[in-house]
Amino acid sequence: MANSGIQLLGFSLAFLGFIGSIASTVMVEWKASSYAGDNIITAQALYEGLWKSCVSQSTGQIQCKVYDSLLQLPAIVQATRGLMLASVFLSILSILIEMVGLKCTTCMADQPEQKAKIALAGGVIFIIAGLFAMVGTSWYGHRIAQDFYNPITPTNSRFEFGSALYVGWGAAALSIIGGSFLSCNCSKKQSGSAPRYPPPSRSTAQPGGNYV
Repeated sequence: MANSGIQLLGFSLAFLGFIGSIASTVMVEWKASSYAGDNIITAQALYEGLWKSCVSQSTGQIQCKVYDSLLQLPAIVQATRGLMLASVFLSILSILIEMVGLKCTTCMADQPEQKAKIALAGGVIFIIAGLFAMVGTSWYGHRIAQDFYNPITPTNSRFEFGSALYVGWGAAALSIIGGSFLSCNCSKKQSGSAPRYPPPSRSTAQPGGNYV
């Protein structure tokens, strides 16, 4: 049978990854204006996220604006939105599945094999959710790096990695690790145990017995 402690550890890690994915999705600091260069004005900082952009003044005032049109957004933003939302929804589905499959729950306690299969399915979905988040954040980060090192990009229009990317990478890693723990610790049939047969009856005639 699966180790309940390993299952709880895997579920806890995956759940933290789920929380991190939500936080990363709603955060605005996906990319931040870069201060690389000698003639950069640092009176304000520009942050862009998946849903809105913000300008932070040196006085501490922050102004944010939600993107007006979905169709006018760059393809990278639309794709990253879809991947992150898919990761969040898959994590929710996996949490509901694991509530049934974990050994510490009473659901389907009389069917351990089916319960283990459900836990395995939940772990696999957690891994897929983590991969979606990893692809989304890595793709977005690759585009930021590509634009930063592009000589055509103006110096005052370059961006660097925002804190949301680091949160997303950490959340994706936690989801993948937690899902792996849940998948690798599913209960297995005891295939090595030989079938037990009833002992031979004592009433059988012994060889060499007395005959009349």
